[in-house]
Amino acid sequence: MPMNRILLAACLCCCAAISLFAKPNIEHIEPPFWWVGMQNSHLQVVIHAKNIAQYRVSVSPQSAERGLALRSTVTTENPNYAFINLSIADNTPAGKYDLVFSNDKERFTYAYELRPRQPDRRRLMGLNPSDVMYLIMPDRFANGDPSNDIVKNTRQTTLNRDTLGWRHGGDLRGVINHLDYLADLGITALWLNPTLENDQPLWSYHGYACTNHYQTDPRLGNNDIYLELSDQCHRRGIKMVQDIIHNHVGDQHWLIRDLPAADWIHQFPKFTKTTYRATTLLDPYRADADKNLMLNGWFDAHMPDLNQDNPLVATYLTQNNIWWIEYAGIDALRLDTYAYSSEAFKQQWIKAILHEYPNMSIFGETWVQGLPTQLYFHGQTKVKQDFQSQLTGLTDFQLYYAIKAAFNEPFGWTEGVMRLYETLSSDYLYTNPNGNVTFLDNHDLDRYLSVVGNNTDKLKMGLAFLLTTRGIPCIYYGTEITMKNLANPDGLVRLDFPGGWRGDPSDKFTEKGRSDTENDVFNYTRRLCQWHKNADVIRHGKLKQYVPEKGVYTYFRYTDRESAMIIINSNAKPTAINTARFAENLQGYTQARNIITDQTLQLNATLEIPPMTVWVLELR
Repeated sequence: MPMNRILLAACLCCCAAISLFAKPNIEHIEPPFWWVGMQNSHLQVVIHAKNIAQYRVSVSPQSAERGLALRSTVTTENPNYAFINLSIADNTPAGKYDLVFSNDKERFTYAYELRPRQPDRRRLMGLNPSDVMYLIMPDRFANGDPSNDIVKNTRQTTLNRDTLGWRHGGDLRGVINHLDYLADLGITALWLNPTLENDQPLWSYHGYACTNHYQTDPRLGNNDIYLELSDQCHRRGIKMVQDIIHNHVGDQHWLIRDLPAADWIHQFPKFTKTTYRATTLLDPYRADADKNLMLNGWFDAHMPDLNQDNPLVATYLTQNNIWWIEYAGIDALRLDTYAYSSEAFKQQWIKAILHEYPNMSIFGETWVQGLPTQLYFHGQTKVKQDFQSQLTGLTDFQLYYAIKAAFNEPFGWTEGVMRLYETLSSDYLYTNPNGNVTFLDNHDLDRYLSVVGNNTDKLKMGLAFLLTTRGIPCIYYGTEITMKNLANPDGLVRLDFPGGWRGDPSDKFTEKGRSDTENDVFNYTRRLCQWHKNADVIRHGKLKQYVPEKGVYTYFRYTDRESAMIIINSNAKPTAINTARFAENLQGYTQARNIITDQTLQLNATLEIPPMTVWVLELR
């Protein structure tokens, strides 16, 4: 199917077979089930079957008596769809409810299930500054079930670990098998790149081209295994973060192959890609054409751009997100390509999510240049603007850029570690900067060790800053064992975790399988993570920073009862600092414990910091 223009007429080839009784074969019904007792009593059920629009829809008298009511039925120009709007009364019991389809020739029913709600779902944990998040691309982490490496009747049945763009066989079972490794490392939140079905012919391993919103990709497992993963995480005190995409889907999605309506997606006379220029959304001098291309252009040729201004699309996406939260006990959401979706939809969507789950943490990906643009998409700012996202945080790319520069540039008036100070000094513009997610790298970026020239001292410095500054830190899988490479192409920063496959020459999940250098970095990371998740100065503490001098950056995390002093010496030689400068934070303290070495030192008038070192000191 030529994807430069998806016309509705070309999509009507996806037809369902007719049964002996002329009952349509329902290809899809979504959501597949729902729950009683939800805060929002309204539910829209999508029925996909050949010529289903020819049928009148009603609720059986018995179902109506129990509390299910039909509000309306919406059809589109594609007769293969019916959107059924239902209302669920507060006292409706769980069970099966009959939807009745009839026309002048036949009548049939579908038993739709309403399940009892889990009592703890509205008390989902959310994220907080004491969390340490760990990002995994499941296909590249560990292969726990080789039987699903190749799945018949999928569009990509090739598996080759030597080819960057093909599937490698990692799966959810592999993640489950290594949850103890993550717990030992000190991880408290797990973010997986999307795990929904990506039945694309090529480049489908990364998860960002969904072809079924309600099914886990069979190469990764199934919905039951995803639920098991969530349960196993929660047993270990690890929160589940789900990666969701509102902007686009894969071109092999069943909704694209049989388009419900021409305006379900944004279409152009020929393939038109987004400009990726988020500034056009806030630029007071922008051309409307530029804004339109940013929002409505396709992310890639195989990723049709969804039109969230279509209310059917908006409801479909919102209900899908609620379904997964309720089904699997999701604690937080990460919104991919956040800037590219309809602004009106984003504001309506988050209200619906927080109405059901008031403790939900939601952070958006905003891969943008410049603090003003990043602020525009943040939900907790002191800048008045028409668009209010209500997000609890963002992926903090401005701090990421500063970290990259801090340990690569020589110290200067605005260079080196001054970049960290200057970037954080702008936090007065946020209401709650602690909600931002901080990171050294991720699945789209150069691995940090390569950014700093494969210097493990600089890697440790980056990790120490990440795990002691404000925000919610995220570690990309393998950083703790010195995985490296530049994102050219992306597959190079998505290599397999050594030891995740049977027959791997070394197992980096174990101390014996790691080299001395790898164990040194792993133990350093583990010590910081374990301290971070238990330190009250991180969970509740404030941040106070001092202007860097002579390449040394010093800041404090503190509460009324406790204090930690962090000293970063970015120089290649030992550097002495005068502690009298920090009197307002050191008053009453005479000793400190280095949390990395566990050594106690005296807070003398002068402290000499070794080269390329970070001291994380608990004050006593």
